[in-house]
Amino acid sequence: MSPILVRPVREQLEHDRVIRLLQVKLKRKHDVVTNIGEDQTVPVRIGQVQIFPDLVLTSVDRGKKLMGTVEVETAESVNHLEAMAQWAHLGRARAPFHLYVPAGCVDIARRLAVENGVNVAEIWSYHTIGDQTRFTLVHRAPADARKAQEAARPAAPARPAAPAPRAAVPKKRREPEPARRKAVATRSAGKAARSKRSAAPKAASARPQKRK
Repeated sequence: MSPILVRPVREQLEHDRVIRLLQVKLKRKHDVVTNIGEDQTVPVRIGQVQIFPDLVLTSVDRGKKLMGTVEVETAESVNHLEAMAQWAHLGRARAPFHLYVPAGCVDIARRLAVENGVNVAEIWSYHTIGDQTRFTLVHRAPADARKAQEAARPAAPARPAAPAPRAAVPKKRREPEPARRKAVATRSAGKAARSKRSAAPKAASARPQKRK
């Protein structure tokens, strides 16, 4: 409960009962800790402010990451002062903020959230019939709100296109070793034959002629 608020006894009992119902409902997906009445055990620090939400939702693993905060209001506490002192701070937390208000206070809660710039993920209404309390989702922030903000940012300048890669030059295929040796030997034999033929006339002319 907010330190600035003192509820009538009947409303306080209803407030605490709704918190316990939500604890049972939400523990299917999260570890849930409550801050009821004087039992303020788990705070949430938002900047320099420390707040004790009615319910604190954490992950079920060992990391205990903060997954959300929940505030349950009664007709007495849906007001401008409460919105500034509690809702506005919880709306700035990294984890989603969920607000539960009586069915007759939905319109007032929406208006207060807008006027105070409260980033509320969900607003639920609750009403009791006999011994049954029913919860109804009346507002949910669009899931793509963050994507819309990113889309509104100026686009980064386009980078110049990379030059097209050069076509690979096919490498000359090397012949197998035996064939290569044979080709070298054939070329060498051809050179030797040509040298022998060219040397023959010179040898003939070099022979001494017989005297008559």
